[in-house]
Order: sequence, then structure tokens, then C-alpha cells
Amino acid sequence: MTRYRLRDYIGTPLTSHATKVLLLGSGELGKEIAIEAHKLGVEVVAVDRYDNAPAMHLTHRKYVVNMLDGKAIKEIVRREMPDAVIPEVESIDVEALKELESEGFLIIPNAEAVKICMNRVTLRKLIAETLGLPTTKYFIAGDYSEVIKGCELVGYPCIIKPEMSSSGHGHMVIKEPLSDDGFYKAYEYAIRSGRGLSSKVLVEEYVGLEAEFTLLTYRYLNSDNVLVTKVLEPIEHWRYGYFHYVESWQPSSKPLEILNACKEYALKIVERLGGLGIYGVELFLTKDGRVLVSEVAPRPHDTGFVTLVTQDLSEFAIHLRASLRLPLPNVNLISAGASYAVYTELENVWGPEYYGLSKMFEVDGVDVRIFGKPYTYPGRRMMVLLSRGIDVGGARAKLRKAVNKVYIF
Repeated sequence: MTRYRLRDYIGTPLTSHATKVLLLGSGELGKEIAIEAHKLGVEVVAVDRYDNAPAMHLTHRKYVVNMLDGKAIKEIVRREMPDAVIPEVESIDVEALKELESEGFLIIPNAEAVKICMNRVTLRKLIAETLGLPTTKYFIAGDYSEVIKGCELVGYPCIIKPEMSSSGHGHMVIKEPLSDDGFYKAYEYAIRSGRGLSSKVLVEEYVGLEAEFTLLTYRYLNSDNVLVTKVLEPIEHWRYGYFHYVESWQPSSKPLEILNACKEYALKIVERLGGLGIYGVELFLTKDGRVLVSEVAPRPHDTGFVTLVTQDLSEFAIHLRASLRLPLPNVNLISAGASYAVYTELENVWGPEYYGLSKMFEVDGVDVRIFGKPYTYPGRRMMVLLSRGIDVGGARAKLRKAVNKVYIF
């Protein structure tokens, strides 16, 4: 028997019987969740570490706090009494979430899954050691001397990653043995760039990639109040030499046996993690033909922006409905499409401006999501371009034509 119960109603926002969601993290992913909540007449509360975060632009109330301050998080949740608490960022006091869950609050997907997924070390142990699924070779290092040992065991080239980070922050490729000082600086860079207070890093094999995939895998209650786990059509994406994604597209044209293996691995992971809502399971296809699990996000995935133009329900609509314990219909792929993320290298520009939109919109079938972030820093994702096409190749070609017309100042 599931402890979740199907919902059959939605209250009115800003009344005593409002149906309410609380976002822990209010970036561009949270903004799309908030949009979906408004479509259903759901009250939205946004929480983040800085003011004027994207989702805060269209929520009913907002709070600015240190996301690692468990006391503050618990106080806000107890005050607001939301129907669902939806984490969106990696840096959260997960022990506070577990305490809130024990009090009866619905944490999405669940507090333990958030704790596991947002910690690279814990997640890798679950995937490789508990579930026995294939991953890159890896070593967990607690100081720079262990980084040296890890690099020797994993082999060169290898990559160092913080225990907790997102979008490639703190990643460093080590192509050959360094001096002791070089290893120390690499370790310190990863620790400094990570989120939270961890002193651990992951040293892992640096593989030659043929392709990368996101398997959006979701759990929801059906009309019989039974938990169901499903996986969407794989999203393929590419980094163009960066640690963060640049371009994604759906559907993938890779061989069916590769895509089926990805689906199988994703379902095993998500069924083990449990809860409600969508997970973004990242996988690699290596040049030597291996399918490897990389990471899991307990929320919508940045590569999944493409679902805004390819599916009849986007990843954000799926996550919101599942979080509210509403049943979901079969989700259909209705068009080939692509997304292209735009980053800035501007340092601390307040109120950036976006130019070239008139030229960009001359490209047929192209749309855009400008996130509205209040300031810049180098490597910050500021917007994403979207396109539909008769096929993926056509959709991607439109984006390559449109992206050079947009400038951020």
C-alpha cells in the first residue's frame, strides 16, 4: 500500500483552502514549475539564497535565506504549510527535509532521494555498488593526497568533481600527473566550487564520448491510487567541450538497443529512489560502445527544456502534477525539437539586457526563454532557445542560425 493518496481538487490561491507548493530553489527550472502551477490555480511560494531569482518573479510570496540553514527552511515550511515541497537546487540542508518529512510534509520526490542524488559520492555508491549498474571507474578522495592516489588508480586522463555541485562547477580534467602543488590546487578548486561543506571529491575516468542522454523518468499516482514509474523518450545532448550542456534534442537517433539500455538503467534507479515526480537520469555512450550511468537529478533537468516544444506535457507539467498527487495521461512526443542554452562571460553586470531578438524571431519555428536573472557571472546560463522541426536535424539547424543573432550586455 502506498502512503500517498490521489488528489481530486484544487483550492483557490490566497485563501484559507489554497493548494500550495513551496519551491526550495527558484531558478529557471523553478520558474517553469511556477508557470505550470499558475495554470492549475495553485499558490506558489519561492525560496532561494538571493533575491529576484527567476521563479520569484511570478510567485505569491518569496523568502531569501541561506539554503543550508535548516532552521530557516523548517520555519518557512511550517509557516506556509504547503501541499508539496519541491527542491530545485543541490545545496539544501537535507536533514531539515528529513525532519519535515517525518512531520508529514510531502517532500518531492522524497527526502532520502534528494539526499542521495544531491551528493555525487552517495549517488555513485548506490548506482555502482548497490544496483550494480555500469559507471565510469571512480575513486572517492577526502584530501589532496588521496586525489593523487585516485588519479593513479583511475588512470589518466581523469576528472575531479566536487561531492556536491551542478552544471559543471568545480570540475577539472587532469591529463597527466601533476606536482604536489598542482594536485593540491585542483583539489582546492573542486572544494571551493562545490556546494555545501564537504571535503570529499570524486576522481573518475575521463571517457571519450559518442553521445550523452537524459532519461526523464517519473513516478505518479494513477486513477487507482497506484504508484506508476514511466520513462520518456530519451533526450540526447552535447557539451561542445564544456562541462555544462549546450544543446539538447529529442528524439535521439541512436540505435534502439542503446536507448533501451538507457531506459532499463533509468527505471531501475528511479524505482529504487521512489517518491513522486520526475528525475533526470544522465547517461553516457562512450566511443568504445559502453552505456554508463553518470548522475541523477531529483527534479526536472536543464536538458529537458526541449520538452516544452516536443511533448504534449513538458517535464515541468509532469513534475508539478505528480507532486500534487494528480494522475497523468500518457505523455506523447508531438514534434522533433531542440534547445540551445546561452551562457554569459560577463562579470557582475546588474540587470543585463538582451539584444537581437527581432532578428532571432525571423527564424521560423524558434522560441526563447529568457530567465530574468538579476545579475551575471562568467559561465552563468541566462536563456535557452527552443525550436521545432520536421526532424531533429532541421530543428538544430534553426537554432544554429538563430543563436548568433542574440547578444547579452
